[in-house]
Amino acid sequence: MPRYAEERKAAVLSKLLPPYNRPVPEIAREEGISEPTLYNWLKQVRQTGVPVPGSTPNTPEAWSGEAKFAVVLETAGYNASELSEYCRAKGLYPEQVARWKQACIEGATQQDKRDQGTAQQLKTANLQIRKLEKDLRRKEKALAESAALLILQKKFNSLWEDGE
Repeated sequence: MPRYAEERKAAVLSKLLPPYNRPVPEIAREEGISEPTLYNWLKQVRQTGVPVPGSTPNTPEAWSGEAKFAVVLETAGYNASELSEYCRAKGLYPEQVARWKQACIEGATQQDKRDQGTAQQLKTANLQIRKLEKDLRRKEKALAESAALLILQKKFNSLWEDGE
């Protein structure tokens, strides 16, 4: 099994990834590298977190949420020209990145609302717990008082029986 230089591997992968997205069989014939090797290289690239779909015919809209979020994070500090250059290199449109960014913001807003609802539920539950604990203490005191009265009554009855 031949070993390939990192430079050659990078050059071949650049043909497989956006913006070219050439098919694996075509590159395998052109470069003289087996298809399984190329698929393995693509798999390794995906595992490193590169937010691209590889040589599959999927559009960027079909990317995973993680890949879209990675693009949004990567482009967060870019100005318009840098964003356009990035999008050309990745085969994207700036409008897609803007939509994905808006979706991330909306998701965070929804999470904030869920957190507020959870906090309110927690507050209500704590109030109910305090009320139940207070009620339990009151009932325990009443039970202890009843038990004490019952014991005193038994002692009193036993004294009267012994006195006769």
